[in-house]
Amino acid sequence: MLVFSRSGHGFKSGVRLSNCTGVIDSDYRGEVVARLKNDGRDDFHVLLGDRIAQAMILPVEQVVFEVVDELDATERGTNGFGSTGA
Repeated sequence: MLVFSRSGHGFKSGVRLSNCTGVIDSDYRGEVVARLKNDGRDDFHVLLGDRIAQAMILPVEQVVFEVVDELDATERGTNGFGSTGA
């Protein structure tokens, strides 16, 4: 699960999650908490029941890696950043 700041809080009040984006592991079973950082000039009050963050639950692909002695050649080769023409 990814936890994000609410966009309205950032634009209107300068308030965001203190770690910008939270990442909750799929096997975590505890309480999910959010810490806010106020970069604005005014006090920001949170009341019980206020919506302070939003979350996205995403599927996680389960993959198996294959260990090889060397990689197959590709058109890109060992060219670095920006070498795909994009």
